[in-house]
Amino acid sequence: MARRLIAGNWKMNGLRADGTQLAGDLADRIAAEPLTCDLLICPPFTLLADVADAIDGSGIALGGQDCHGAAKGAFTGSVAAAMLVDLGCSHVIVGHSERRHGLGEDDETVLAKAAAAQAVGLTPIVCVGETAGERDAGSALDVVSRQVRHSVPANSGRLVVAYEPVWAIGTGRVPTSDDIAAVHAEIRAVLRADRPDAAAALILYGGSAKPDNAAEILAIDEVGGLLVGGASLTAADFWAIATSCD
Repeated sequence: MARRLIAGNWKMNGLRADGTQLAGDLADRIAAEPLTCDLLICPPFTLLADVADAIDGSGIALGGQDCHGAAKGAFTGSVAAAMLVDLGCSHVIVGHSERRHGLGEDDETVLAKAAAAQAVGLTPIVCVGETAGERDAGSALDVVSRQVRHSVPANSGRLVVAYEPVWAIGTGRVPTSDDIAAVHAEIRAVLRADRPDAAAALILYGGSAKPDNAAEILAIDEVGGLLVGGASLTAADFWAIATSCD
């Protein structure tokens, strides 16, 4: 079984001093107490180079929060997947709900980004998840299944999928264990049926994970790790979540 992955998405938070201190704190902790899971941090683009230096040699992986679907070109303000590799990244988040629902990214756009990431050796973390309205309408599994089928490249190489119920992100609300298990089982079934190359991909849970609920969520079938938002901005909280894998 693959080691679990605890990924921290810093979102649009932190200046250079903040990011360097947080990354350095995590590097010190992992040097003193090796983990049984893999640790990944995804800072804003402006902090990638500084954070890469701070975690160099620690075993902590570095990821980007997004990339463009094209290899290069006239896309002002965008970042190509190869640029992330050049800075030392091994992963990139694509299709986060804040981009799908806040910036209008559709499955086709997310698919292009995931494929671009794989083309240069990055592992895309493809985010999927339903809104409150979709869950209340009883269509959560249909929505997530569609997103997996249309956002994950057909010839899947390296891949992580993250289930993030949109209504639970940053709200403090957490689905029941049965809710999480049902969606993760559906994602696994779709991967096995439609994406055999990615049938064994890790499936992360990404909705309001905190130190006090991490162990319970990680114990759910098919939860291969966590995509952590706000709690990843505090070294002590993020570390407590990571040690919940033990």
